[in-house]
Amino acid sequence: MDAATLWERACNQLKTVLNEDTFSRWIDILKPVALDADILTLGVENDFHQMWITENYLPLIRQAMKLAAPETDIEVKFIIQSSEPVPLPVPPPKPAARTRKSKSDSRKPQSIGILNPKYNFDEFVIGPSNSFAHAAALAVAQAPGRAYNPLFIYGQTGLGKTHLIQAVGNRVLESPDKTVAYVSSEALLNEYVTALQNRSTVDFRTKYRNVDVMLIDDIHFLAGKASLQEEFFHTFNALFESRKQIIMTSDRPASEISGLEKRLVSRFEWGLVTELECPDFETRLAILRYKQAHFEKPLPNDLLTFIAENIQSNVRTLEGAMLRAVSYSSLTSEPLTLDSLRYLLRDLLDKERQQDITFEDIHKTVADFFDIRVTDLSSKRRPRSVAMPRQIAMYLCRRLTRASLPEIAESFGKTHGTVLHACKTIQNRMSVDDTLRQNVRTCVRKLGHDPVALEI
Repeated sequence: MDAATLWERACNQLKTVLNEDTFSRWIDILKPVALDADILTLGVENDFHQMWITENYLPLIRQAMKLAAPETDIEVKFIIQSSEPVPLPVPPPKPAARTRKSKSDSRKPQSIGILNPKYNFDEFVIGPSNSFAHAAALAVAQAPGRAYNPLFIYGQTGLGKTHLIQAVGNRVLESPDKTVAYVSSEALLNEYVTALQNRSTVDFRTKYRNVDVMLIDDIHFLAGKASLQEEFFHTFNALFESRKQIIMTSDRPASEISGLEKRLVSRFEWGLVTELECPDFETRLAILRYKQAHFEKPLPNDLLTFIAENIQSNVRTLEGAMLRAVSYSSLTSEPLTLDSLRYLLRDLLDKERQQDITFEDIHKTVADFFDIRVTDLSSKRRPRSVAMPRQIAMYLCRRLTRASLPEIAESFGKTHGTVLHACKTIQNRMSVDDTLRQNVRTCVRKLGHDPVALEI
């Protein structure tokens, strides 16, 4: 069987699972390139399409391959194979040019970096855990540079931070003559290093200091990178003084990012700081019902309810569980029951149970390890023998649970600021105190987690 025949058979299977619009948008664009040593190579137009298809449709494609060629275990890989050259980002217009622009001159909005068109406000499911962040992002999109500047959104992985800031970018680009830059901190670092090597830092500064909206994902990646922090400090000031909008995302509050200069921390907190929390059951169920509208064969309500009740860590895992269930029910002849769904998702369910740690678990583990009473952790006593374990317990509550800072503070009978200070203190001291680091890691292992995987 050649690559074209195999891919045609797989596409026939995928058409039974995906609706026509989704298939034509994401699957029909793939072109079979070669079938060699049980590896099917598919051509894709650009990096963004490859990333999106890999993250959202690769499990479906693999299932379709098993049905198209049941006798062979076919693996799939992608290569960039654009039929047309991908246009480079258009440099933003110089400020002087804007002042000379006549009313009859209708310029198209410009984007630096790739924005996912599906990341818009209409596709974002709102619940109590994200309504404030959503409202802030929408306000910024309607009045960039005037509503909340900067806007700092933080939260755990997979809760919708990237979706929200890209939704702002997509909304702003609906206005004429607006320039939006979207970049991750890691990509910004790579671009800055290249600029240093090529002696083109002036072009680098011009590119990002003349945009209308600057969207920066994973700003915590700046930690420990002094040269890039210096460059970004001046870029931030230039944008802010020009009343240009700055939006940043992070996996933690700016004050908890170890290795970030104090002057940057203070600037990140100038505007509005908002947290994305883990969605509650009703929001998770609403997300599943909304997302499954893209599939031809929706899951029964009892199966959706089971997924929403048991997958609580983040939205990305939640959607992945639903995608796995839809793939199974659509690509096999076996009916999907509650028992078969439980078996199908057994690895995700095991991982969720490992993450289900309570404040009481952490309090008891830390108290036992340091040979103190559990009540000491919430007392007003401040000797070192109690203060340090208390700070470690606060740090572990922050890292190992989905609780918000006020909830953690309440469990210790302390203030929000005390918890922030404790988390930052432990994070900073672990970088220079090996004994403290080993003690924290031991507590993490006793709680059933891998400290290496958590980067502790």
